[in-house]
Amino acid sequence: MKFYDTAELALRNLRQSMLRNVLTTLGVAVGIASLVAFLSLGIGLQSMFSKRLGSSGLFDTIIVSSRREIRIDGGRRQTTSDRAQARALDEPARAEIQKLPNVIEVFPEIRFLTELRFADKPFVTGVFGLPHSARDNEAFEGMKGAFFSSPEASEVILHIDFARDVDQNTDNLLGKELVVRYAERQALAGGTADGEDVGYSVVRREQPLRIVGIVESEPYGGFRGMRGGVYIPIQLAERLNVVQASDLRSVTRDTADPGERTYTSLTVRTTGAAQVPSVQAAIKKLGFRAFSLQDATRNLQRFFAVLDLFLGIFGSLALAVASLGIINTLVMAILERRREIGVMKAIGASDRDVKGLFFAEAGLIGAVGGVSGVLLGWAIGRAINFGTAIYLRRQDLPPEDVWLVPWWLVLAAVGISIGVTLVAGLYPASRAAKLDPVQALRYE
Repeated sequence: MKFYDTAELALRNLRQSMLRNVLTTLGVAVGIASLVAFLSLGIGLQSMFSKRLGSSGLFDTIIVSSRREIRIDGGRRQTTSDRAQARALDEPARAEIQKLPNVIEVFPEIRFLTELRFADKPFVTGVFGLPHSARDNEAFEGMKGAFFSSPEASEVILHIDFARDVDQNTDNLLGKELVVRYAERQALAGGTADGEDVGYSVVRREQPLRIVGIVESEPYGGFRGMRGGVYIPIQLAERLNVVQASDLRSVTRDTADPGERTYTSLTVRTTGAAQVPSVQAAIKKLGFRAFSLQDATRNLQRFFAVLDLFLGIFGSLALAVASLGIINTLVMAILERRREIGVMKAIGASDRDVKGLFFAEAGLIGAVGGVSGVLLGWAIGRAINFGTAIYLRRQDLPPEDVWLVPWWLVLAAVGISIGVTLVAGLYPASRAAKLDPVQALRYE
């Protein structure tokens, strides 16, 4: 029997018991819809998590520190045995890291607590250096004002908490000027008899800054300790040459040149999250410690994998129940069509033709049920997104898409539907093929 004839006959048979076959197909559709809805929820949550962290600029960055620094692990103070011989995290090291493949930029961590004056009133807060690339960070989306006009601009962005301390009407601050007081590091010469540099002096300085923006969220999600305070361009912060904690430690070390600037840590930004492991390994080969957020998120990735597995299992339960309905429908069709099967065999239909006919009917139920289930699952997901958006708006939070259906899931769902129905049709098809045509023709 040709494929076209088998398909046409299968469609005709399905139309004869329309209500029962529609209900069976609906059962398959509900099973596929539950599978799609559950898996799409897991995929959507993982995508939202990755998107948020990706836009925060955390997944494509590496924090580099020197092995000279003391590590605190598990509450115990630990130092490396060769800490005195470890490489210093200085300008030559920074230039060497900058030359590594897939590295976009390398900038130091500059932060200091100081006094700012606005309208002759003092305010003590933290000042943080930001690279110009941070303008793409999600924290600056929808900010009041604008980002820094240039990497070295004498401008400042205020966090909303500090801005409210200065003036409750924060809109009045944009375009105004404040003054930051800081301690500048200046090298000393001639401190010994031979006139060599032995350290540096600390000089009080002031820098006027124009307020250009106000943000409500901490850059990088607050993971880099940039909570509250004010933000200035990183290149401006380097030019100010503010005294850092690493400068104080370097003076007391015999292994460090007091006149040479070292960094507590450097932030390395790569071309993408996929390049972080290779760059991180290269930095470690240079003799430095390297940490990325991917190290901390491996357990979260395992969590999402297990979550997707369990959601898939729960979603498949309805599909398993629907497969029992398919078996019941096809077995009932055998009982009702025994005489028809006998006539088919009497005029030359083989067992393979009979089995193929029932497989075609099961496959059609699976195909129609799969497509309908995907559409139903899509509608459920849209309802979930709509309800979630309303809830988040009531909580004064931006709406999020917690449900996502990729194309591969659509194709996989239809394929699973057809596969499950074909497996469910194995027993009815085999039973129909084994019917004795003489006994089938005598059946009333």
